[in-house]
Amino acid sequence: MLDAGQSAHSIASTTGLNVSTISRICSKEHSELQKATGGHPSKLSSVNVQHVICLIFSGKAENAVQVTKALTNIVNQPLSTSTVHRQLRKTGMKAVAKSKQSLLSAKHCKACLDFAYAHKDWTLEDWKKVVWSDETKINRLGSDGRKWVWKKAREGLSDRLVEGTVKFGEGSLMMWGYMTWQGVGYATKIDGRMDGDLYLQILKDELLNSLQFYGLDSPDIIFQRDNDPKHTCKKVKDWLQEQDFHTMVWPAQSPDLNPIEHLWGYLKRRLADHEFSPKGIHELWEKVQVDWEGIPVEECQKLIKSMPRRIEAVIKAKGGYTKY
Repeated sequence: MLDAGQSAHSIASTTGLNVSTISRICSKEHSELQKATGGHPSKLSSVNVQHVICLIFSGKAENAVQVTKALTNIVNQPLSTSTVHRQLRKTGMKAVAKSKQSLLSAKHCKACLDFAYAHKDWTLEDWKKVVWSDETKINRLGSDGRKWVWKKAREGLSDRLVEGTVKFGEGSLMMWGYMTWQGVGYATKIDGRMDGDLYLQILKDELLNSLQFYGLDSPDIIFQRDNDPKHTCKKVKDWLQEQDFHTMVWPAQSPDLNPIEHLWGYLKRRLADHEFSPKGIHELWEKVQVDWEGIPVEECQKLIKSMPRRIEAVIKAKGGYTKY
């Protein structure tokens, strides 16, 4: 019966022997036979799975629920999302949260791609000359990233597992800063609403003082700023044109090109490592200043070294989204 290809269950029903007995005989006499994997046959064929992948990559379906609805009419039998989950995992795919990025239009993609082609031959020595600037918002209580904690199976929520937040009075501050190959520049707390006048004053004070502190030669400096209206207003443009340093033309909606975005993340992780949350905005700013000035030069250099790879990634993505 084994030679004829019958299964252990069919032989057991014919002979009255136990299935385990037949399995032992099969292992001893026919060890070369492939063992059955067991379980119910899959409801989805390889063609169905390939159709699922096409639906996902064409944008016609995003998650298992949408895929299940699309497949139910094709296979003509009830399907569960668990079935679709298992089949997708077998192909090497996994479910992840959507990454939040700036919305890119065709115009944005073209501008990013043009910028990448214009700088694709820049060496690290070229990128070392760039002064990277930006602003960021920093919250007083822990909403600037996730905190991780270990828990036991079936352990309920407790103070140890919860990061408390409040609806009102939480508070936040805005800061402006920049980084160079030599390290971070002076951090500036933005009081009130940032406009062209305040931004210009920051450039005149903090930027020029930092360049002088590091002994940087202005003609060799390339200043980078984004396309926020307050950064590109006429009074700021006129002042920048009067300076000895150059100003980089920066494409809109391209935070993944600017390495200082990752420096903000590094700063906020350091702030989250403090044992106690700041009691007010003044204490928060004190912590920000200490942690900002404590950022290692190597961290800035590591981010600037990534620029050739960022440019390459933008070209490969044709101006679209990259892993950065």
